[in-house]
Amino acid sequence: MKRSPDAADEGELVRRTATGDRRAFDELYRRTSPWLLARLRRRCADEDVVADVMQETYLAVWRAAGSFGGPAKEGSAVGWLWSIAAHRLVDAFCRRARQNDVPAVALAETVAPAAEEEVMSGRVGHELEQALLVLPPEARQVLRAMVLDGLSVRETSLLLGVPESTVKSRARRARIALREALGEALS
Repeated sequence: MKRSPDAADEGELVRRTATGDRRAFDELYRRTSPWLLARLRRRCADEDVVADVMQETYLAVWRAAGSFGGPAKEGSAVGWLWSIAAHRLVDAFCRRARQNDVPAVALAETVAPAAEEEVMSGRVGHELEQALLVLPPEARQVLRAMVLDGLSVRETSLLLGVPESTVKSRARRARIALREALGEALS
């Protein structure tokens, strides 16, 4: 027996969206769009960019809902949704910098907080990008939430649906692995 979309959690809504369930997608949007909109606005003052990122994010969710691996693989559905939106926001900053022939760093300084500014400005080196790629997905999620999103351990724990102690240990292991990978890459 199928539960109504109102009774389903976000993960179930994503899974049902993957089957083409429009009501589940509408419910997912209803629940998550106010939160996502507020979060994007904290990172970007340009309403046009925010609107584009919102549209691109939910279009990506509709198209890629089948790729959501659930909490064991990608954390909560809300965390998965935020990772899609964050990537779309970074892409929007890069596109805008290219279109305006403005260094991405100048654009980032006008609209993004400091940690994200580093990523969006293109100052993140190839070595760091490569080091991040070797981390397990759960470690990347923790770093993304704590470093890029500026969430606390508790907030990250709630977002990913894991205990705070797990967040702390994943963050510690990720930082050690990054330090080692960067040390090798820079030596």
